[in-house]
Amino acid sequence: MRRVIGIALGIGVVAVLGWLLFFRGAADGVASKAGAGKGHRREGLEGPVPVALADVSRRDVPVYLDGLGTVQAFNTVTVRPQIDGKLISVAFREGQEVHAGDVLAQIDARSFQAQLDQALAKKAQDEALYATAKRDLERYTSLVPDGYVSKQQLDTQRQTAVQLEASVKADEAAIQNAKVSVDYARITSPINGVTGLRLVDVGNLVNASNTTGLVVVTQIKPISVVFTLPEQNLGAIRAAGGEGLSVVALDRDNQKPLAQGELTVIDNQIDQTTGTIKLKATFANSDKALWPGQFINVRLLVRTEKNGLVVPANAVQRGPASEFVYVANGETAEKRDISVMLSEGGVSLISKGLSDGDKVVVDGQYRLQPGSKIQVAGDPPPAAAPAGAAEPDAAGAASSKREHRRKTDADAVGTTKPQ
Repeated sequence: MRRVIGIALGIGVVAVLGWLLFFRGAADGVASKAGAGKGHRREGLEGPVPVALADVSRRDVPVYLDGLGTVQAFNTVTVRPQIDGKLISVAFREGQEVHAGDVLAQIDARSFQAQLDQALAKKAQDEALYATAKRDLERYTSLVPDGYVSKQQLDTQRQTAVQLEASVKADEAAIQNAKVSVDYARITSPINGVTGLRLVDVGNLVNASNTTGLVVVTQIKPISVVFTLPEQNLGAIRAAGGEGLSVVALDRDNQKPLAQGELTVIDNQIDQTTGTIKLKATFANSDKALWPGQFINVRLLVRTEKNGLVVPANAVQRGPASEFVYVANGETAEKRDISVMLSEGGVSLISKGLSDGDKVVVDGQYRLQPGSKIQVAGDPPPAAAPAGAAEPDAAGAASSKREHRRKTDADAVGTTKPQ
């Protein structure tokens, strides 16, 4: 009986020791992997950060003032009839480009032509009477000294000649008036421009008192742009010369240049309700890129900073106190506070904080801290031991420990004897 009890106790001890060895080995494996992972992560954080660098350079930087503008026709004319009559023809197409003097419409001019002919005939009659009166006056003048004609007859004849001369001049005025009426029947464009929609159809009676007109003609070559800027910019505009400054018109997205012009008018007062000053620029608009009523962005060139210190705009970061950049100082990153005068065309003009020869970080700067190790992208990484080189040793050490425990436990079991 004692022998059976001893054997049972020995088997129980072996089972317990085996169970302890199994779970201790699993725990060692997990701890080994966790330690290896931490080592890898620590190595990645302490390693150099790959970055891209750019040189601090000098260049001429244009300084613009940006505003929102509205395109206006250089001239706008509502073509109205100047006489009453029936509209018998329209000689333009809607949206057609016309020139000054081109015929747009025709009013029935037969009655006005008849008035002209009547005035011409009346003038011819009065001219004949005037010529007779002049000859009689000459005869009376020669007969007065001999007593054949009295002075009273001479004075009467002189007055008759003057009256007939005035009648001829009145006839000439009537002729001019009739010619003007005939000319007004032929409606022409007063300016170079583009016609709008037709407002009256053929066959309608038109009159000079009609306020609607026949068509609106707008001049778009050249064309004007009216825009506003804050009143505090007025000093810079006047200091730069005022009228004649270069103006660039851009599309609504502020990306595509549409036309190049010049400043022509500075308004004579500031709008007190908005605190802005109104300006007008003129553009040749030969390609018709600008159209009346269009909203555009306007850039007014006020000066050019000569030989300014510039960096790529994406290198500049904004901190709580000021703007800053990271400057490569050997193999480390140095944080440098700067003052940015303006950003234009993907570059920032620096007024303080950088100097010639500096190299700023333009990519990877968001992973940097002051004093971080950096590595220029494309350079070979520093030499290092293979990532898995230490893992076999650790695994071997763990295996040796487990083997040692296993042997110790086995020896303990072997020394146990049945009672």
